[in-house]
Amino acid sequence: MEEYSVKNTEGASRDVDLRIAILSRGPRLYSTRRLVEEARKRGLDPYVADPMKFSLFVADGMIDILHNGELFDFDAVIPRIGHSITKHGVAVLRHLEQLGIWTANTGTGILQSRDKLHATQILARNRIPVPRTTYVRDIIDVETAVDFVGGLPVVIKVTQGTQGQGVFLRHTIREARNLVQGLLLTGRSILIQEYIAESHGKDVRAFVVGDRVVASMRRRARGREFRSNYHLNGTVENVDLPKEFEEAACRAARVLGLHIAGVDLLESRNGPLVLEVNSSPGLEGIEKASGVNVAGEIIDYVTSETAFAEVDLDQLLRTVPGAGVLSLQIRNHPKFVGQTLASVFKSKADIPVFALSRDNSLLWNPSNELQLRYEDVLICYGELTELRASLRQAMLDEPLKDFNESSAEETNA
Repeated sequence: MEEYSVKNTEGASRDVDLRIAILSRGPRLYSTRRLVEEARKRGLDPYVADPMKFSLFVADGMIDILHNGELFDFDAVIPRIGHSITKHGVAVLRHLEQLGIWTANTGTGILQSRDKLHATQILARNRIPVPRTTYVRDIIDVETAVDFVGGLPVVIKVTQGTQGQGVFLRHTIREARNLVQGLLLTGRSILIQEYIAESHGKDVRAFVVGDRVVASMRRRARGREFRSNYHLNGTVENVDLPKEFEEAACRAARVLGLHIAGVDLLESRNGPLVLEVNSSPGLEGIEKASGVNVAGEIIDYVTSETAFAEVDLDQLLRTVPGAGVLSLQIRNHPKFVGQTLASVFKSKADIPVFALSRDNSLLWNPSNELQLRYEDVLICYGELTELRASLRQAMLDEPLKDFNESSAEETNA
């Protein structure tokens, strides 16, 4: 194993008491061994826990968890959940989250990333560039799907797959129909995706830790193979990513709820396209290609973030009867474009906006003098009945009794 220098170890002594567990079925796997090694260099004593050996307990007002029959008492968990045990692994992670244990990736984030259709929907909704994609449930839809994604050849893939498995390239309509029919007969869900000719047999893997790309590599397929996965005997090389590629990778990981992710991007003529986001990315290829101590970056991130647990806002709001969050899209009310919040709302004291979504970012507690734009989304919190009435009266300037709930969208609360 290559030697890597330890960075950012100042204050390591204060983290000695931090109890870290790595959820992995393979303690001898390269990625697991590297995480253990880097944790020990920082004075930590990591514990490798098999996700399949947990017992979960739930009772009235109480939840608990055992591993191999013993109490599982750790401060932070780094999940390395294999694709074949996703369901059980996510159940364990969600249980740990309810116990207040910090997890490097959440169960919800892992589930979202492993459903390729759902992940693509989330990415597209957040204006992150992706290849044109269609979801197919019948062979009669194949020709329409091919036309939508830009014509032949096309990439056909199953929605649940990993390491290049279940991904095919087809050059004729007949080949595409036959493949789709065969996959449907096995009960698979199928995507037909745009083929990016200029990126044939290669892609870029950006390794995201926290909110930055710590390492990147270009992967190339061998011979006539068009899939560039490292586990399919592909070659890897270091690559310096342009800023727009790094931004796309970080945003993709963020919107899927992942703190540690391997984001695969295609280099198209029009810029980066996010192909897939891996929630348990391997470390061997990226460390050897880039020379970056990725395992060390992960451990440093975990030790710095463990004290700051994220809040499940949806779950928190549900504990307050009648409270919730409403969003109002300015595009549905174009007369407000160019106006300030202060001019839209009659009283500054009554402005219920706590955030404004603009240009793929959130502006917290926006200024009352901020001018509204067509694509802005106002995010408001409060007691739902009063909030709807306030929005109706203040923003739409109409009587409370005529309030139409279609003007505001309730967001997961």
